[in-house]
Amino acid sequence: MARKTILVVDDEKSQREILEMILSGEGYDVTTASSGEAAIKFAKDRRFDLALTDLMMTGMDGIELLQHLLGLDSSIIVILLTAHGSIESAKEALRRGAFDYLEKPYDKTALLETINRALKKLDALDTEIVSASPNMESVKRMILKVARSNSTVLIRGESGTGKELIARATHNQSPRAQEMFQAVNCAAINENLLESELFGHEKGSFTGAHAEKKGLFEIADRGTLFLDEIAELDVAMQAKLLRALQERKIRRVGGTHEISVDVRVIAATNRDLRAMVTDGRFRDDLYYRINVLSVDVPPLRERREDIPVLIDYFVKKHTRNTSRLVRGLTPETRKLMMDYSWPGNVRQLESAIERAILLCEGDQITVEDLPLEVRQESRPVAEGAFKLPPEGISFEDVERDLIMQAMEQTDYNITKSAKLLGLTFRTLQYRLEKFGIKKPDGNKESDQG
Repeated sequence: MARKTILVVDDEKSQREILEMILSGEGYDVTTASSGEAAIKFAKDRRFDLALTDLMMTGMDGIELLQHLLGLDSSIIVILLTAHGSIESAKEALRRGAFDYLEKPYDKTALLETINRALKKLDALDTEIVSASPNMESVKRMILKVARSNSTVLIRGESGTGKELIARATHNQSPRAQEMFQAVNCAAINENLLESELFGHEKGSFTGAHAEKKGLFEIADRGTLFLDEIAELDVAMQAKLLRALQERKIRRVGGTHEISVDVRVIAATNRDLRAMVTDGRFRDDLYYRINVLSVDVPPLRERREDIPVLIDYFVKKHTRNTSRLVRGLTPETRKLMMDYSWPGNVRQLESAIERAILLCEGDQITVEDLPLEVRQESRPVAEGAFKLPPEGISFEDVERDLIMQAMEQTDYNITKSAKLLGLTFRTLQYRLEKFGIKKPDGNKESDQG
């Protein structure tokens, strides 16, 4: 395993030398800088796991340096060293993204414990989030930053990218880790029942309410509530959720008194909420309330380094779960999976592996064990059937044209078009809305297969 890299920044030479000696002795790869400006130059040339910087320095101070470092690499962990009279400034640094601060004079034990705590949290994420790509490493480090806060978090990403996994990891890295994590898919519950699911109801408040029921806000008290697909909430429910977030109080359906709750809310969406706000489909005040902190999860096609490690992880997982003696993939199968675009992201990849293991007759997964869409798409992509012209293209125009072709071929049947394009039903629905594509006669597109 590669040594963790630490950037030490202090304008006092003796302090730099002491810190370098201590940290090098613990096996860290240490680089020292005598000023914030010098530190920025180092950070532009190489990536550091952690920066340890004095708060009060000649020229650029620690808070300004913090902002520059996070601007260069949002995943870097920053710890500040501060004198007693600068505690308020150190607390301000925490609000701006620093991991922690140490008050001078500090001892070696406290220093190493703080650094180890920061880096162990990063290592712990590796067991929760399987990845090898720089994009996902940045996501992991962002999780560490947002986990320390009680503010709401918005996780953005396409369907199947693992947004709930990110939400759980954020909870597990937070001070609320020992309390409840509750998840609800806002699109999977009838809007008339969702209010009861979130806020609970009193006995007799509606037909079928035979007993008092606590909602997820109460159940998750002192813990975390994950609201997946929050863009699917209707406007009335958006208003009720906004009030719960602002007041930290809820009222059960049919209830007359308010109940105080201490819940950290993490929301997720695969939709463009900014566009929905502009269109009047999502409240702007709720958008700003849930988007205090954000984590963007890249699609699998933008982190292809993760595909082989995810393949191996899912083969081990599902081989163990099914007691099959599958040891891996043939080279041709692995290449085919590496070439595929995975429009359904990690969820689709796992499903393909699980299916292949169930169908596999030997100890290696073959091409024939893979789903048809993987076998059909991968070969043309691998052979370079499409050549990018020298003058470039408009990607959105190409995307819209392909969608139009699929819809016309299927007489505007969304299910069949989604299958042709290798997309999920919901993803194609979103793109149809995005491009304003409708059936020429104005009728609603068919959603039946």
